[in-house]
Amino acid sequence: MKKNKNKNGFTLIELIMVMIILGILSAVAIPRYLETIEKAEIAAEDAVVDKLCVALENYAQHKMLTEGRRYWPTNPFEALVTLPQTYSDDGDTANVDNEWTFVNRYTADEVAEISGEVTHQRADNTRWQWTYNAGINHGTDVDVTGTLYKRTALGTVGTEVRYE
Repeated sequence: MKKNKNKNGFTLIELIMVMIILGILSAVAIPRYLETIEKAEIAAEDAVVDKLCVALENYAQHKMLTEGRRYWPTNPFEALVTLPQTYSDDGDTANVDNEWTFVNRYTADEVAEISGEVTHQRADNTRWQWTYNAGINHGTDVDVTGTLYKRTALGTVGTEVRYE
């Protein structure tokens, strides 16, 4: 009588091949996933900064109507009706994931090219800044609105204007 030899499992070779295929797929997928996260964080940052630009323009228009001159606030977040949920007014650079802060570098009496920086820390612990200049606000005819520069790494002064 002939014995029936049924295959009850996978061979070692088949298991090794599956592991190799899974390794190749993860080697391709993980960098793509991380790239997607970075792009999402950049898009979220751009949304907050775009909202800031619109708020600064509305703030300046409101000041023009009520006081007869356009100017921006010392802290750009003062122009927002709704602050980002993770905004911190501790006066220090962002040091917690997804934290937004404004660091004021000069007093209101100083006339400077840079008033401070809007800072943000991403989930990967990289920190970015947008250099901010509130402009001149002394209550005279020479008052002007300021400048918000494009994103740079924390600690580097912006040179390209994003909004003025």
